[in-house]
Amino acid sequence: MEYYAIRHSAGLLDVSPLYKYRIRGKGALHLVNKVVTRDAAKLSKGQIYYTPWCDERGKTIDDGTLWNLGDGSFRLTAAEANLKWLQDAGMGLDVEVEDVSEEIGALALQGPSSRAILMEGADGAVEKLRYFRFVTTKFAGIPVTISRTGYTGDLGYEIWVERERAEALWDTLLEKGRGHDITPAGMLALDVARIEAGLILSEVEYKPSRKAIIDAQRYSPFELSLDWAVALDKGPFIGRKALLEENARGPSRRTVGLHIDWRSIERHYWEMGLPPQPPSKPWRDEVPLYSGYRQVGWATSGCWSPILKKYIAIATVAAPYSDLGTQVEIEVSVEWERHRVPATVVERPFFEPERKKA
Repeated sequence: MEYYAIRHSAGLLDVSPLYKYRIRGKGALHLVNKVVTRDAAKLSKGQIYYTPWCDERGKTIDDGTLWNLGDGSFRLTAAEANLKWLQDAGMGLDVEVEDVSEEIGALALQGPSSRAILMEGADGAVEKLRYFRFVTTKFAGIPVTISRTGYTGDLGYEIWVERERAEALWDTLLEKGRGHDITPAGMLALDVARIEAGLILSEVEYKPSRKAIIDAQRYSPFELSLDWAVALDKGPFIGRKALLEENARGPSRRTVGLHIDWRSIERHYWEMGLPPQPPSKPWRDEVPLYSGYRQVGWATSGCWSPILKKYIAIATVAAPYSDLGTQVEIEVSVEWERHRVPATVVERPFFEPERKKA
């Protein structure tokens, strides 16, 4: 029910646990551009970037969103704690990095009815809000910032509010959304949606470089197939030298989408006298991928897509196997017996409705 609300009406999720950092001062833009891989100088007031950031070896520390708050300051959201690292990067600059994680609550309203719900309570402020932009307004009298962002690959918004008003905002959203079949949703529903959207997840698709034990656990943005989010021509930033070298030689592996052949899995169930059982929950495991006798990578997360009626996964593969249409094999288990079934490298996102950016 939670998943179908996200795809057919509206799901409401609490995303307050995200880390949030406010970066301000004369050196704010300098620090931000020194840290992230995208060109923050091109980030307009009221605009948001998705961006990774790297260590000196060009390996991804974390990924999140960067906001131009319009007053010379920026906000960075992250899945991992980055305060000390940001402060160290800002040494010698006229800049202040403040952890505002506990001060700001955040709710994600995702799904085709999300705009209609916000239109009822926010006096039309979101009517013309463009993708990855934000607006400061009030929702049913509660001061909020509404961003057209999310982690579901659907039409959706995130509503940012001071912590003291967060609970009231949750209740008000549920009240306003009652006629639109709004449904509180949790991590399992979100995970299916983000896999359908082809979005990577820290600690699943990659290990944050500071937590990695061996090099194989560290991923560059190029290995995560985030080439579009790396502005090598913007000037110096942390990790640029290593990324220039990697870009010249080409990454050794890539992050791709997979369509897993469900008919082949069905046959293994029938051969054992069992009805086929698609996975009831999204999974996050490293599942080996093969080409012949050679292991060429591993799937990192997957699910049965209810809206696509396909078995899909996000995977890491050696670069020669990353072209669209490449055939590999993935391990599956049926009653604890291991088998290999065909899987095809496909483009991500798996699901991208027009309403997402309309």
